[in-house]
Amino acid sequence: MRRYVRVVVLCLACGFCSLLYAFSQLAVSLEEGAGGGGWKPQAAAASWLADGGRGVGRGAGSAGPAARPGRSDRYSLKIEPPEKMHLAVVACGERLEETLTMLKSAIIFSIKPLQFHIFAEDQLHDSFKDRLDSWSFLQTFNYTLYPITFPSENAAEWKKLFKPCASQRLFLPLILKEVDSLLYVDTDILFLRPVDDIWSLLKKFNSTQIAAMAPEHEEPRIGWYNRFARHPYYGKTGVNSGVMLMNMTRMRRKYFKNDMTTVHLKWGDILMPLLKKYKLNITWGDQDLLNIMFFHNPESLFVFPCQWNYRPDHCIYGSNCQEAEDEGIFILHGNRGVYHDDKQPAFRAVYEALRNCSFEDNNIRSLLKPLELELQKTVHTYCGKIYKIFIKQLMKSIQDRYDRPPKER
Repeated sequence: MRRYVRVVVLCLACGFCSLLYAFSQLAVSLEEGAGGGGWKPQAAAASWLADGGRGVGRGAGSAGPAARPGRSDRYSLKIEPPEKMHLAVVACGERLEETLTMLKSAIIFSIKPLQFHIFAEDQLHDSFKDRLDSWSFLQTFNYTLYPITFPSENAAEWKKLFKPCASQRLFLPLILKEVDSLLYVDTDILFLRPVDDIWSLLKKFNSTQIAAMAPEHEEPRIGWYNRFARHPYYGKTGVNSGVMLMNMTRMRRKYFKNDMTTVHLKWGDILMPLLKKYKLNITWGDQDLLNIMFFHNPESLFVFPCQWNYRPDHCIYGSNCQEAEDEGIFILHGNRGVYHDDKQPAFRAVYEALRNCSFEDNNIRSLLKPLELELQKTVHTYCGKIYKIFIKQLMKSIQDRYDRPPKER
């Protein structure tokens, strides 16, 4: 009898344990289900007073697959999300429409998803949010808006350096602490091929390289740095910072050689001493500081060809970017305000074509013929004489992205 009672008690104990396990598994699955559909956008912005360079962004929004993560079954094969490409821009004053056109050109051709980091004056945030949210149906990008901010003890000096807000880019490695790599571009940039292609150059960095830029000039006879600079600069003609690809993890870790002390300094420690030493000798602000930095650390810079940062200087006195003649322009940089005046109509024609282009496939395909007709009207200028380089890569990008069947893309 006692043996029978023991067997019954043992069975009851086993059954009770089984019920406890079943309830615990049910609780876990319910908890996972409750958390699977939510998403919080990154809202990190610089707040130098609050917590040493990190705070809450004034406006953050999202569009794209990251905003709608799918729930995965416990036993299903996990699929890694595609790598995000991080792109940063700084917009102040009347640069809203120009910046949005740049972002549109990045979206139109790129393959992998994009994460935009938009640093803008407070009064521009609502306009950015309205326009970018209207593009959310594309599901190919996310964005975060940040205020313009500088280290509090020297904010006034950084604000007045060169153009308003321009020196914000120097602090991106310190603000975006969670971002490993980043492509910074000026607002007057247009992508004529996928961002994926310049992003892939990160894999070509050797073990010492932390950033990539293009030369300021190809032809020393018209170069600015080699003729007028009163400070050190990289290479023969300096580098242009309008398109800057960065491995920011390496930038944050590196100790930089300099001409102020025998001690090598980290990125966050070298900026202000450089400004204090050279502020009376620099003309182009933050770009000059970068030139000085890479003059002393040339092993840290990867230099990419001029078609990745094609500017009016490459054609206003005659063509001097052979790579663009051979392969077309990859990234168009309309500095000198040429998108908004009649001095370089070839640049303006490309800008207007992309600004007025919608995201419909047929609209993108059909922009080439009218653009070519507009460019043919610019042959009275040096840049217009070689107008075909403005559409050579653009044509290829449209064919690759929109004309091939989906399986071949």
